[in-house]
Amino acid sequence: MNKRKRNIINSPKINGNSQIDSIPYLREMGIKIEERKQSIQFYPNINEHIHRWAPYVQGFSASFVQSIFDQYKSEYKKPNILDPFSGCGTVLVQAKLNGYKSVGIELNPLLQFISDTKLNNWNISPKSLITIFKNLPKNEKSNIPKFLKTEKHFNRNILENLRIIKGSIDQYNPKSINQKKIKNLLLLAFSSILIDCSNLKRSPCLGYCKNKIVKDQTPFILMDEKIQNIADDLKIIRSNYKNFINIPSKVYLANSRDFNVNEFFDLVITSPPYMNGMDYVINYKIEMGWLNFVDCQKKLKNIKNEMVACDNVSKKLIDEFSKRDNNYNSERIEKIKVNIFRNIKKRGSYRRQDMPNIVHKYFDDMYQIIKNVISVIRVGGRFILVVGDSLIADVYIPTDLIIAQIGRELGMKIEKIEKARERRSGQIRSYKLRESIITLKKE
Repeated sequence: MNKRKRNIINSPKINGNSQIDSIPYLREMGIKIEERKQSIQFYPNINEHIHRWAPYVQGFSASFVQSIFDQYKSEYKKPNILDPFSGCGTVLVQAKLNGYKSVGIELNPLLQFISDTKLNNWNISPKSLITIFKNLPKNEKSNIPKFLKTEKHFNRNILENLRIIKGSIDQYNPKSINQKKIKNLLLLAFSSILIDCSNLKRSPCLGYCKNKIVKDQTPFILMDEKIQNIADDLKIIRSNYKNFINIPSKVYLANSRDFNVNEFFDLVITSPPYMNGMDYVINYKIEMGWLNFVDCQKKLKNIKNEMVACDNVSKKLIDEFSKRDNNYNSERIEKIKVNIFRNIKKRGSYRRQDMPNIVHKYFDDMYQIIKNVISVIRVGGRFILVVGDSLIADVYIPTDLIIAQIGRELGMKIEKIEKARERRSGQIRSYKLRESIITLKKE
């Protein structure tokens, strides 16, 4: 039996749950967690107009965002919306479908491109899109991303057909703003079919799928379907949302930690990265490489190191952080760090010996971002965050409660914390975690 299995068997957290482990924190904070089960995850979006243009496993559902808008529609008539972790743009697209102005901030260039393309191309003629797509030249193949294991990611014939599609898009030379927008829609469509054409799956992390069978013509079939979906949605926009086509929706490629938006907002709705093993950059390396947003592993690493800390950031970054004297801290965080350090030492080995400092940096990053976001929320405005808690080295981390407390320390009122669904720990599968909706109000 290997060490990992032995640690799981001997874990005091087997069959445990966050409901019990949260009690001391809840008592200290003087709050309760309400039960409000609902669908938050992205997967229903695959059938929603515009949202379906590009999949994003880590996003949340359009119906959840709409439920927030409906909840506060009598309080905010025409709210200005902000999402500081905009991802593929679910919040921003849903805001525009309601006729609301919105701003997004996103650090991943691929996701910023996807959300911007989903938001700012509603004026494109469906007929023009299909006509240009059908008349693309197919006489030159694109290069493949050399820094990725492309030949392993795709079967040979599939790869050659993808090169034909990408090469045809690359050859298209737009002469106008609208033609440039059409090229962006073509690139978005191409990026959205890559994983389905590959030997990989994303559920939620990117990995190889042994029994996956992809036919040679799949890239052409999926590309045709995606362009038709986009064209169909553009028809619906022109029919049902024509008054909202020019509603301002801006997505900045920036870091929410220090980016100055220069306007104020009524509702901030977002889901920051969770404190887990999810690599939010590597998970989209295929699309990032094929669309030329990165051309080497170093650039992927640089983006990762700019993001909210997780256990995939560089050791050098964490070491430098641990030597700083002005980091955000609290008694709760110090206690968690001490317990993680003790448990790692007891185990004798762990995937990251510097995990206590990674956890600390996560909350320091979140503190800086929350502080920056709060500064642009209007009085009476709300900051709504969806986040999950964590279990690391047998130490429970109430991420939602610590983030709520950070908001309180920065002058926000904790209006409510709701448990939306139950999750399972990646380390101890029998341990029940939760996904929470935190609502902070500026009074």
